[in-house]
Amino acid sequence: MDSELSAVVFAERPDLHEASRTVLHQVWPEFIFHDAASERCVPLAERYFPEFDLLLVEGEGEGLGEGAGNERVLAGGWGVPVRWDGSYEDLPAGYDGALARSVAQHEDGVAPDTLVVMAAAVDPALRARGLAGALLTALREKALAAGLSRVVVPVRPTLKARYPLTPMAEFAGWTREDGLHLDPWVRTHQRLGARVLGVAEDSMVIEGTVAEWEKWTGMALPGSGGYVVPGALDVLKVDRAADRAVYREANLWMRHV
Repeated sequence: MDSELSAVVFAERPDLHEASRTVLHQVWPEFIFHDAASERCVPLAERYFPEFDLLLVEGEGEGLGEGAGNERVLAGGWGVPVRWDGSYEDLPAGYDGALARSVAQHEDGVAPDTLVVMAAAVDPALRARGLAGALLTALREKALAAGLSRVVVPVRPTLKARYPLTPMAEFAGWTREDGLHLDPWVRTHQRLGARVLGVAEDSMVIEGTVAEWEKWTGMALPGSGGYVVPGALDVLKVDRAADRAVYREANLWMRHV
């Protein structure tokens, strides 16, 4: 990691929380923040696994108070530990499934052996600095230091939003002439040694009223049917009669170690 950068535990740096939210919430579309599984389980995950929630910061500070003003949040990411037997069949359904499994297994006293990296985001203005790789490396190091032998990620490919009608299984096979994936976020993981395991079907399921989805997307949804909405990897399904809209997103499972 760059000598000017440091990885700090989010829970230990409340002075950086506002800055981190301002920077990192630019990365995802609004609807991502309305996932029921996250609303239910993230507060518990934050309490159970604070050591796996990291910020990548630049500059020097003195922790809490005014001395922290010289530090800049560049990136952030977090993960949850689970028990996994190493097979594709035993993987959680995706983001929602991993989150629910981590909480349930922790409460049942099941010893984890795998870190699932749930999210990693870089300030959009700084994406050419290799920060994503540094952040993922820091999370992997945290996992190994904690005695976890595997690291997997339900990757949300950044280019997939341009192809929401293409099944993820087909998108997974799109490669460049050099053999690496067409998608830059998938390539970032590949360059760190990760490989694709398969599709994480229904990785995230987000439901809401039609009015809620219109607010989240900034679009009118005047009739029932499928809609391509900004930032979505898959099609939003709208049922006007039931006043419900459901978004089911597939991701790609990738294994680092």
